[in-house]
This record gives sequence, C-alpha cells and structure tokens, in this order.
Amino acid sequence: MIVPSLAKSLAALHEQRRTLETQIEALLEAHPLPTVLTSMPGVGVRTAASVLLVTVGDGSSFPTAAHLASYAGLVPTTKSSGSSIHGEHAPRAGNRQLKRAMFLSAFAALHNPASRTYYDKCRARGKTHTQALLRLARHHISVLFAMLRDSTNYEPRTPDHRLTKHIEAPPHLSRVAVWRPTHVDSGAY
Repeated sequence: MIVPSLAKSLAALHEQRRTLETQIEALLEAHPLPTVLTSMPGVGVRTAASVLLVTVGDGSSFPTAAHLASYAGLVPTTKSSGSSIHGEHAPRAGNRQLKRAMFLSAFAALHNPASRTYYDKCRARGKTHTQALLRLARHHISVLFAMLRDSTNYEPRTPDHRLTKHIEAPPHLSRVAVWRPTHVDSGAY
C-alpha cells in the first residue's frame, strides 16, 4: 500500500527533475557564455548553470580573479588577534553554492591530464586530498574568470607552454653574466 504510492511520488519527482533540467538547458542555450564554460574539463551543464545563472553572471562584477575566488570562499585566510597569527586555513565565508560547484568540478576534472598534474604536484607538496582539490578549484576559478573576461574557450596548456612564450635576449646581451641570488639562511643570527 505504501510502496506503490512512494514509487508514484518518486516517478513524479524524476519527471519534475527532467523538466527542470530541460528548462535549465534552454536558459543556458539562450545565454552567450555556456559554451565558453562547458569547454573546460569538469564543468558540465549543472556547474555552468550554477556559475552563470545563480552566482557569477558574466564575471564583469569582479575586477580580478582573486576577487571572484574570494567571493567563492576559495582564498585561504589567516586567523590573527593582536600580535598572534595562527596560520592559514580554508575560510568558512563565501558563496557556498559557487564553492561547492567549483570543488565538484575540480574533482570531476581529475581525469584531465593538466588538472591531474596540478593535483599531483599539490599532493607531492604534502597537501591532503581536500586541500589539493581546493587548490585545483582555486586554479580553475582563475581560468574560468579569464575565459569569461575574454569570451574564449578553454585551451589546455602543454608542458612546454613556458618555452613557447619565451623571449630570447638580443645577441649583444646573450654573453652578459646574469646575477642570480644565492640561498640566504633565514635562521637566527
């Protein structure tokens, strides 16, 4: 008696969900930026809807990527009281919906080689799984900000991206010795 009525209720909820997903996709298709957002690994229709329709819009209300990351709650904060400083930790403030969307998109993007490399570097530096995902989410929000600002699709970087943008020194400066600072011990005198 109860089970058939629950099954009908569940079927009705699934139908409502499908209807809402169709409406959200229609809203996204009407917006000019969803293809920009969904071109990034880990960002699907739901994340794009969350970013565009609910929180960020086109990103023009944020002057820099750091402002957007701070709004999302992805920037570490320092606890301090008087002269005491208690280190950095993940903030509790920020837009929880955007933070959650970026965290889940970072998790979904771990299959992407560039995202996996960044995540593995964070893990190699001693970060926990959650800390590394939060750093990846922070990195992704910076990339998303640039994509929204420039209205460009995601372009994965190759490992040698720094070499392709390197500007060579003029021939008359190529033999000049370059000063490089040596390691300075930061211990007490």
